[in-house]
Amino acid sequence: MLDFRAHLLLPRVLLIDDDMVSREVLATVLTMSGYTIHTAVDGEAALKLLESKECAPEVILMDTQMPGLSGLALLKKLRASTKAVVFAISGSEAPDEVVAAADGFLLKPFGSEALRKALEERGTPARQAAAEAAKEEAPVVAPEVLARLREMMPEASVREIYFAVVADLGRRTEALEAAIAKRDSGEIRRIGHAIKGGCAMAGAAQAAKLGAQLEAGSDQLDNIPVLVRDLHSATRDLQRMLKVEFPA
Repeated sequence: MLDFRAHLLLPRVLLIDDDMVSREVLATVLTMSGYTIHTAVDGEAALKLLESKECAPEVILMDTQMPGLSGLALLKKLRASTKAVVFAISGSEAPDEVVAAADGFLLKPFGSEALRKALEERGTPARQAAAEAAKEEAPVVAPEVLARLREMMPEASVREIYFAVVADLGRRTEALEAAIAKRDSGEIRRIGHAIKGGCAMAGAAQAAKLGAQLEAGSDQLDNIPVLVRDLHSATRDLQRMLKVEFPA
């Protein structure tokens, strides 16, 4: 149960995000963790909220890609309107100039613990803090899934499953790179969906998370190569894990 005094100890937050699902889910998660949350559907709405004095946030979470007033232009106006700490948030890599101008960067999806850690680590490089938070939220393999598989089948069979996942990731990454070359967002979406589903079933959480981001961001083609790079890294992380868990 939440301590009824928790909201007195946590900063007030203004969340600016044009995506309704992301906005509502994140607002709900943070509210349940004790934060007082105000939301705005875009930059103009956020500035009106600040001007009305209805909202006096100590932290602002600003999506980096929104229609209308957005990005660096919005960040400058926020700086002129409030002394709140401003974190850039995004489901993929954010523009360098926005990350540099913000007080930190958080990769969606994130939870209350990632926000707390970001506030504590404001002095560290924004991208490094975001990467550390992302790794904590998405382990290479979920321990509970690995443990359950070991209860259900012989060790050799579990090993075969994960080596099959690695092989499948290799094939799908090649197909993904071909789809990017053709700028085929539909194929990118299908591949991302397949990675998300297959890896989630095996508990390969890091790769599953990237698959979900590929599926959700398939129309933002300029951001996809960053996710492909991260997918290569996730595959290598999985291979290293297998050497430790299943030594030859």
